[in-house]
Amino acid sequence: MTSLLNKLGLGSGQFGLEQPALRGRPREVEARDILSIAARSGLGVLEVGRHSQVAESQLGQALPRPCPFRMTLTTVRPDRGPDLVETEIRAQMARMGVERVDALLAPSATDLFSPLGPKLWDRLRKLKDEGLCAKIGVSVYASDDPVGLAKRFKPDIVQAPASLLDQRLLIDGTLRELAGMGVEVHLRSIFLNGVLFLPPDRAPSHLKAAAGRISRARRLIAEGRSDPLQAALGFALSRPEASAVLVGVSSAAEMSAVVAAAMSPPPDLDWDEMALDDPEALAWAAA
Repeated sequence: MTSLLNKLGLGSGQFGLEQPALRGRPREVEARDILSIAARSGLGVLEVGRHSQVAESQLGQALPRPCPFRMTLTTVRPDRGPDLVETEIRAQMARMGVERVDALLAPSATDLFSPLGPKLWDRLRKLKDEGLCAKIGVSVYASDDPVGLAKRFKPDIVQAPASLLDQRLLIDGTLRELAGMGVEVHLRSIFLNGVLFLPPDRAPSHLKAAAGRISRARRLIAEGRSDPLQAALGFALSRPEASAVLVGVSSAAEMSAVVAAAMSPPPDLDWDEMALDDPEALAWAAA
């Protein structure tokens, strides 16, 4: 189970550092406890998204030292040029008190294919050559032709959505092909925006067409004597294509629950029967 926990990664986006205190506890204290549990459990990757400057400083103060995680940062968009991108990266790292990260990611395939996209990519290569990071990559959606993008830009990492409900990039062989090219595949959106955890009567209106399939997936999970959290983690962590599986939590209690579920043996379920085929539901939930 240690290897599976090392494959598990944590995203900082749900820490809520810009939000009011959680249950009376300062958010930075909650973040420190989350990171402490993650570090003790052996989680491998920490993905840091865009936060306010104050929140980034708080995150840096909450990080265990020395930092036990392979840290991934997502750059700002390249609209204002690569110099600003580099300035923002260096400032963000300084606020968090880190001198080097494992990876820098372009925010999207759309940004790479924008007029300033090639200059952004060249700057990321330069920063990698200078030792600021070990790898560079990009975050993609299923509609982005990830294999074609990888052939053109040759990223070290591709971050992509996949879950037991959203199996598009697995069914069409995209993730297998990326892994075969030597690209690290980091799975995100494995809880599909919490769709599996919502009672059918609380599902958003635009998911009504997929409600039957979602209910069926929940029933299959229950019949397999599992629960949605364990099933979602078991599916993602068992994928041989994935080098890392990213989750988001908002509290130390949620972090502990994720670790406990990840340490349980993957449930024996018919994953193929759970895949959604409703484009609108998948587009909303994987965003």
